[in-house]
Amino acid sequence: MTSRDTRLPPHYGAGVSGRTAVTLRASGRADPGTVWERYARPALWSGWSPQIRGVRTEGERIVPGMTGEVVTFLGVRVPFTVETVDEARRAWTWRARLGPVTVRLHHTVTARPGGGTATVLRAEGAAPVVAAYAVPAYAALRRLVRPRP
Repeated sequence: MTSRDTRLPPHYGAGVSGRTAVTLRASGRADPGTVWERYARPALWSGWSPQIRGVRTEGERIVPGMTGEVVTFLGVRVPFTVETVDEARRAWTWRARLGPVTVRLHHTVTARPGGGTATVLRAEGAAPVVAAYAVPAYAALRRLVRPRP
């Protein structure tokens, strides 16, 4: 993805040169319904995502328009908004914004043939932020699809 890609609103990556996207995939033995529930309930995020210390929201389950903040392991509060949720397809999109930088995150959960789950994360935003986020995000995805995170 380049800065000419018109699928991203102009504020993405404002103040940071270059926009990009990265797609991460992980597979594991956890049941797809269990993995989806770990996404759908923000109170569970810190149990499988080591970069998250806590989540503050008004609701217990993700819905379009839900807002809140993720508290990182460093104590930084990152506001977010859930954009889309498709329970039947086990897919959702949200955006997180810290200062002038916004990252959009697309998640899907699918059943693997023979059992287990595959999950995909596509992160779009400022190139340096997306690149820095990829390593902890991949570690989190690997924990997400384990029977016990």
